[in-house]
Amino acid sequence: MKATFPLTELPVIQAPMAGVQGSELTIAVCQAGGLGSLPCGMLSAAQISEALQTITAATAKPYNLNFFCHRMPAFDAQRQARWQGVLKGYFAQFGAEPDSSAGGASRLPFSHEIADVVEPFAPPVVSFHFGLPAPDLLQRVKGWGALVMSSATTVEEARWLEAKGADVLIAQGLEAGGHRGMFLSDDVTTQVGLAALLPQIVKAVSVPVVAAGGIADPLAVKAMRLCGASAVQVGTAYLLCPEATTSALHRRALSSERAEHTALTNVFSGRPARGIVNRVMRELHYLNPQVPDFPYASAEISRLRALAEQGGSDDFSPLWCGQNAHGCREAPAAQVTRWLAGV
Repeated sequence: MKATFPLTELPVIQAPMAGVQGSELTIAVCQAGGLGSLPCGMLSAAQISEALQTITAATAKPYNLNFFCHRMPAFDAQRQARWQGVLKGYFAQFGAEPDSSAGGASRLPFSHEIADVVEPFAPPVVSFHFGLPAPDLLQRVKGWGALVMSSATTVEEARWLEAKGADVLIAQGLEAGGHRGMFLSDDVTTQVGLAALLPQIVKAVSVPVVAAGGIADPLAVKAMRLCGASAVQVGTAYLLCPEATTSALHRRALSSERAEHTALTNVFSGRPARGIVNRVMRELHYLNPQVPDFPYASAEISRLRALAEQGGSDDFSPLWCGQNAHGCREAPAAQVTRWLAGV
């Protein structure tokens, strides 16, 4: 008999969503009986420490810290210059030029330096995207007593993660919004929907499995539990909550018929991620081979986003959203959590 998710009153995990949330959403979900998550991949060490102080002061319930664990590629100046050439016409529309010095990375992998900040708090759950950190780092996290979770987008990844020491696997179906957690291959044809992925992973591993992707209401939660999931991870349904920091432009898109059309794209970061289709995704052909490696692609697009949003346009904004947005509710996160759990 496979173990159940051991930590929370309700079998609902709030997906960590970088750029659209802070600790307020994490706390609200924890207090409601679910597992609130804090995305740390775009935060500095000081910001992580501040958020942890806020969370631990507000709740004694378990929470999850999420980190990226990708390998940082070397900065390729020539490839970046070619990408800037692709985007030059867009900059010209704003009377601007691409920044030739752009090369900063807004998403950094988990490291011993970050672990130094996190360790005193001994977070009860730590989750990873894009695989797992190096063995010494992973053992350090486990040494705090943390439960380790990581995303699997294929059966092969699930087996790899279990063998390397993950305590809980998140089966991330193709429907999920935001970045794909894929790490053993960059071939998007390996990615399948949750209804096909979940039962295969449940059968292939002995650790608890969490279902993620397109889960938007209590019926879907119940269905995933019947298919063997110990819990569900939900992101899109929380994006309209007052505790989320989702922008007005993003909220408007989520509340419109546009949310019915999402697609995978690499133009915002260099890795495939699902969002509501907008101008830059259509015009640059969704998965563009000229995009710089993750995370360097974000430098120029982030600048275009800022220029466009000043004029009220989401043409260059990453409107992350799963394939099933009908569960988005303008309601407090605690209410959404209990609704999803059917209580």
